[in-house]
Formats: sequence, C-alpha cells, structure tokens
Amino acid sequence: MAVTIDKPDEKPGTVEKAVPAAPVEKSRKVSRAMVVGAVLVVWLVLFAVLRGRQTLSLAAADLTGLHKWLNDLNDSIGANRNSNPLFLYFFNEIRLVIDNLVTFVQHLISQPSGGRPVPQIGWLGVVGLAGYVSWAVGNWRVALLAVAGFTFFGLQGLWQASMDTLALTLSAVFVALLFAIPLGVCAGLSDRFNRVVTPFLDFMQTMPTFVYLAPLTLFFLIGGASATIATVIYAAPPTIRITAHGIRNVSRTTVEAADSLGATRRQSLLKVLLPMSKRTVVMGVNQTIMAALAMVTIAALINAPGLGANVIQALQSLDVGTAFNAGLAIVVMAIVLDRVTTAASAREETARNSRDRFATWRRPLLGAGAVLTLVLVYLSHTYVWAADFPGDGTVGTHIADAADTATNWAQDNLSGLTNAVRDVITNGLLNPFQTLLTDSPWWLVGAVLVALGVVLGGWKAGVTAAVCVGLLVGTGVWSDAMTTLASTLVATVLVMVLGIVFGVWMGRSALVDRVIRPSLDAAQVMPPFVYLVPFLALFGATRFTAIVAAVVYGAPVAMKIIADGIRAVPATTVEAATSAGCNTWQIITKVQLPMSRSALTLATNQGLIYVLSMVVVGGLVGAGALGYDVVAGFSQGELYGKGLAAGLAIVLLGVMFDRITQAAARRASA
Repeated sequence: MAVTIDKPDEKPGTVEKAVPAAPVEKSRKVSRAMVVGAVLVVWLVLFAVLRGRQTLSLAAADLTGLHKWLNDLNDSIGANRNSNPLFLYFFNEIRLVIDNLVTFVQHLISQPSGGRPVPQIGWLGVVGLAGYVSWAVGNWRVALLAVAGFTFFGLQGLWQASMDTLALTLSAVFVALLFAIPLGVCAGLSDRFNRVVTPFLDFMQTMPTFVYLAPLTLFFLIGGASATIATVIYAAPPTIRITAHGIRNVSRTTVEAADSLGATRRQSLLKVLLPMSKRTVVMGVNQTIMAALAMVTIAALINAPGLGANVIQALQSLDVGTAFNAGLAIVVMAIVLDRVTTAASAREETARNSRDRFATWRRPLLGAGAVLTLVLVYLSHTYVWAADFPGDGTVGTHIADAADTATNWAQDNLSGLTNAVRDVITNGLLNPFQTLLTDSPWWLVGAVLVALGVVLGGWKAGVTAAVCVGLLVGTGVWSDAMTTLASTLVATVLVMVLGIVFGVWMGRSALVDRVIRPSLDAAQVMPPFVYLVPFLALFGATRFTAIVAAVVYGAPVAMKIIADGIRAVPATTVEAATSAGCNTWQIITKVQLPMSRSALTLATNQGLIYVLSMVVVGGLVGAGALGYDVVAGFSQGELYGKGLAAGLAIVLLGVMFDRITQAAARRASA
C-alpha cells in the first residue's frame, strides 16, 4: 500500500514507494517450481542415456545376503525359543498373557469352552448384552442398531467368525487403553513428555498396517498374540494423541480455580481434568476401536481367526460373493461400534439438553433391562437353542449369490468401459512412470528423491530422503520398492484430483458438504480389505484393482481436508475478488486454492500415507511388488527374510514421503 508523506526537501504529495512482499513470495515460489522442473528434465535426459543400467533388479525367488541372514535368524530363534532366557522370561510370557486373554474372550462369546460344544455366552446373551450396553452408554436408537447388526451376523452364517473378530478387537482395545490413556494423560500434563512421545506416535502411525506383522511373528509366532500386539501398536496412538489434546484444552482458569481451593495434583486430575475432557477421551477410544477392527482383519494374514480370514480366502480364490458377504459383516460391525462409541461421547450433553419426560425413568428402566439381559445370558449359557444361532445362514448365501450375479452382470456389460479405463490409466500413466522408476539407475532415482526433498521440504527433509534411499538399497528390494512407489504416486495423483474437485465443491457449498460428508465418514470407518472386493469384481486381479481401491480409500480424507481449507479462506477476500469482477473459476484458482495451499499439502501427505497402506494390501489381488513380497514371506518360509525386508522398505517409503510432505506443508503455511 502506498503512503503519502510530505518532506521538507520534496514536493507535497510525493509518494514513497515500498516494495510489496507479495511479488517476492511469488518469485520465490516460481523459482522453486523451476528447480523442480529442472530436476525432472535432467532425470529424463539421463534416463534416456542410462536406461536399464544399475537397476538393482531381483527375481521373485532370488535372495540377497540380508534376506538369507534374516531367514537364518528366524530359524535360530525358532530353534532356541524355549531355551533362550530372553524368550523364556520375556517374550514367551507376554505371548502367554495375551494368548490367555484372547482365548478367555473367545471362549466367552465365540468358541467352545470347558468341554461345551458352544461358548459360555451364546448368541442370545451376546445380542442382549450388545443391546443393553449400547442403550446404557448411548440411547435406544443405537441399541436397536446394535441388536439388528449382531443378529445380522448370525443370519449371514458368520456368527462365530464375527465373534472371533469382536473378541480380538475387544482384547486389543483393552490392552491398548491400559497403556494409551495413562500415556495420553502424561503427554497432556507435560510438554516435555509430549515432545518425546510424539515422534514415536508419528512413526507408529506412518507405518502401513502390513508392516507390523512380519517382525512380531519373529518374536511371538503367528496367531492371536501377534495379531493382538500388532493391533495394540497400530490402535494406541489415536487415544494417546486425543487424550493429550483433551487434557491440554481444559480451561486454565478452571484448573487455577481448583488449585486455589487447595486441590492436590491428583485431585485436580481426577476431579477436573479427566471429567472435563471425558468426551474427547471417548472420541479417542472410538478411533482406537476403529483402528483395531481394521487391523484385526488384516492380521488374518498371520493366522488370526475371524472375518479377515474369510475375506482373504475368498480373495485368493477370486470368490467375490463370499468376500462381499464377509466384507459386509465387517462394515456392519464397524458401523455398530462407531455409532455406539460416538453416542457414548455425546451421552451427557444429550441428556443435559434433553427435555424428554421419560428421562426420570431411565435409571429404573436400565435396572429392568439389566435383569432381562441377565436372563438372556443365563438362557444362552444353559440351552443349546439360545447358544447356537438358529438357521443355516441362508441370508448370507443369498447375499453372496446376489454379489456373484452383480459381478457377472458387470463383467458382461461393463467390461468394455472398465477395461478402457484400466488400459488408459495403466498404459498412459502407470506403465511409463513405473518404467522411469524401475529402469533408471538406482543412484539417479535416489539423487532425484533427495533433490526433491531439499527443494520441497528443506535440508532436513533432504537428509531424511538420503538416509531412506540408502536403507532402501540395503534392503535388497529396490526394484520392487520402485514398482510400489510408481503405483503409490499414480494413486496419490488420482486421490488429489478427486480431493480437489469434491473438496472445493464441498468447501464452497454447505449443502453439498452436508450431503457428501456422511458418506466420507462412513468410508473412513470401513477396514481397508473391504475396498478390494467390488473392484476385484470390476477389474479382476490386477495392479490397477489395487490402485483404484487405494484411491477410494485415500480420497475421503483428502476431500475433507481440502474442503476445510477452502472453507477457512476469509469470506471478505472472496467478496473482494467477486467485486473486482472475478468469475467462479478465477476465484477458485486465483484465490481459494492458493490461500489453502497448506491444506492441499496436508491432504497430499495424508492421501499418500493412506494410499501406500492400501497399495500394499492390494498385493493380495495382483498388485505385486512389495505387497507380494510381504504376503509371500508369511506363506513361504524360505521367503520370510525377503518379506521382512519388504516390510522395512514400506516403512522407509512412508517415512520419507511423510517427512517431505509435512515439511512442505509447514513451508506452505509459513
């Protein structure tokens, strides 16, 4: 803005010109874009000259020295598991405790126990307990939903598999909360502890879910213990973070008032901080339950029982109907658990604002409901008809048949369209990019990644990229890592295209946001495996199937972040652009998107992490590369070391791009 200053040696009205900050910022950004473009041009030129040299390719059955060493380590641990003191008195004890917990819950609700052909609590008792608990912590609507959902599992013919999944989920959530809530409280009370624990939480959440499984089986064998521990590692961070956030957000004046009344630190925590942050803590528990449910289905790869095993077996045999039926049960369980915990978090506020005349009768009705529930539990414990779900799962058979019929119809009538889409993206985008990555010399790709890390994220991101590239080379699966990287980046580009289109639409229209957001919330509740089923039917077992499933899995979070960023642009700025004669397209491209660039970068970060996780899961349906290496490592003992190295490679890719995009987001918001 120009300022008029009258000086003695100048004529009145002289304008003192100042250099505006905006052009400098624009110049800096153009310069960064030019550097990125120059790096890419140099890469293409050197690729044309050096194509096919020093690519570090490795055949599917070939092993490096590291892979053989890991195989030997696995064999050595297996041979000395019952004699090594570290295993005898530490790892084996942990496995025993977790196994006993999981077995106890399974014998309680899912599997035969104590010489009985049925569990201790049969289907009628479990349905009664689900309804009563949902009513007690929520309301009658979620209670009806819970009863209907649990009954649906039996009608599908998946009662025991569903209860096994529930048993693993409940066991993992119980163990996770034992650690997560105290750690979250400590992080909320101590800034120093929060700074120490945050990098570990970042690392735990950055790693794709697949990666937890291989190293844990090395110490805890395959089965329920490894599945539960892997689930605890994956599911605990949300509760830690959200609990810490809730504790820190309690009004300081309230805490000071308690201190002035003589409250001790313990009293302040128990009487003020925790009660006032209870709703936030319950939200953290909700996120932990959702993460645990997603993980226990994936843990079927290490012989964990439940619905995940049904899905994996069906995917491996390309039985879309059976996979859809089991996937639908997973979705129903996720929705029930999500709605119950969400209602629990809002229970007190709802009751406080409610003017229901029956509110005074709630406690007596809960007492009567408890008596009825105990009767149902007794009946299910005593009588076979109340313990073993009646029927032969004909509803599930009809669902599977309908899914198969729909699959056949889609393949017969939509194959032209789906094949065209698949071929365009595969031949026009995926294959060229994969060729560029896999046929370039490893050192050239590494140099490009480091250079992009420095340009986009700064020197720290560049150092992280250099370390990750070096370790990727050391894993011996460089070529497979580049194949996975190509699929991941292509899927991320598609995620961002969808994210920008729908995110801008949602951010500019409150009505569109209200219509679309519930579907996005529901999509984020579903475990990753479920996304594979419909696209397997449409596109068959190919790497494109994994990419499309990854796009659908990662797009919701990108859409929501971009919508929030667009909505955060000041209305006055948009009005000023409108009054200056800008049309809608100009407002979006010249005002709203540039001013929400930090949200765009964050959406890229989250979309890439989601996609990386899903592309690896897609190894089950033909994605190949690192996903196949990990899956093969579980099923073929001689490939265990290679699968473990592939898991490490996935971690390195995730850490590298997480750090680069996070640093870029900080630069964009600075």
